[in-house]
Amino acid sequence: MPDRAPEPVDRQLPTDEARDLISLVRDIARREIAPKAAEEEDAGRFPRELFTLLSQSGLLGLPYDAEYGGGDQPYEVYLQVLEELAAARLTVGLGVSVHTLASYALAAFGAKEQQAEYLPAMLGGGLLGAYCLSEPSSGSDAASLRTRAVRDGDDWVITGTKAWITHGGIADFYTVMARTGEEGPRGISAFLVPGDAEGLGAAVPEKKMGMKGSPTAQVHLDGVRVPDARRIGEEGQGFAIALSALDGGRLGIAACAIGLAQAALDEALGYATERRQFGKPIADFQGLRFMLADMATQIEAGRALYLAAARLRDAGRPFAKQAAMAKLHCTDTAMRVTTDAVQVLGGYGYTADFPAERLMREAKVLQIVEGTNQIQRMVIARHLAGPETR
Repeated sequence: MPDRAPEPVDRQLPTDEARDLISLVRDIARREIAPKAAEEEDAGRFPRELFTLLSQSGLLGLPYDAEYGGGDQPYEVYLQVLEELAAARLTVGLGVSVHTLASYALAAFGAKEQQAEYLPAMLGGGLLGAYCLSEPSSGSDAASLRTRAVRDGDDWVITGTKAWITHGGIADFYTVMARTGEEGPRGISAFLVPGDAEGLGAAVPEKKMGMKGSPTAQVHLDGVRVPDARRIGEEGQGFAIALSALDGGRLGIAACAIGLAQAALDEALGYATERRQFGKPIADFQGLRFMLADMATQIEAGRALYLAAARLRDAGRPFAKQAAMAKLHCTDTAMRVTTDAVQVLGGYGYTADFPAERLMREAKVLQIVEGTNQIQRMVIARHLAGPETR
């Protein structure tokens, strides 16, 4: 392992409170997250105790109202927290992003009574959330989902299977999209389902290329009974809620991707300045210096792109196109930069003795989750040229 300590990212933060927050996150990352990351990922261990610590530290509800236990932080700050966490361990950064995504429907569309009853525990009470939109037969085509909720008096009975669910089987609550009406996007509603609901279960977690410490599993709902008081928004509003949530979620993935890429650059730079060949550090060779320069430039561009989108969101302006651009660019950057980091380390980069190979394996999933990068290109093109001709 290189002995050279990486320089912290020079962040332009809006307030002293935000600067203190980043300092807290860096301290937690250095002491509690990074030292165990490689070992726990290799063992496939999810660090639930870390999420308890993050909750106690006020880091699981940063972009939400303080009235309900949130941190009242702008997205511009929240995303930079995610980046710091993901640089230490992607399982943690992405886990916080998914929890924030799962809390969004209630925070943005729930009735005041629902928010007062459920949000404090979700945002600061040590709970962990999961977001349930995708199904085995509907991933990119999410509007064709088949999970159905049938009205029974004051309750809804939900039956179906959700797929690719981060925190599936360990979450304390699930934000579930289910069909309550006609086919297509207008027949979908959103529900807040407790993790211990009767009839709710999870399959064995998927065996994945990377992020082995983050459980991804199918979630089965077998006649799960949920009171109408846990329906979020209006009947038929669920798909609109889901898309709104994904705009912010894509920025979370973008920030995580830049954190991962930054960790890979730091690893490559540390190695290149210490590894000597032909009597000098390999960082002195122009070909390698150009690689490092390109890696750093791509990372800075990605960071600027996700922050620009976040500032639009914070200002209440449309940002869906910019969110798709950020997700596309930042996750492609993470794949390129981590691949180049392995190349910089040469044979050592291909071994588990160094983190570069793990970072490369983890980067791949970021090009897939919360809308594949092919879907992001479709979203961007629709904003530029309008809907496709039928």
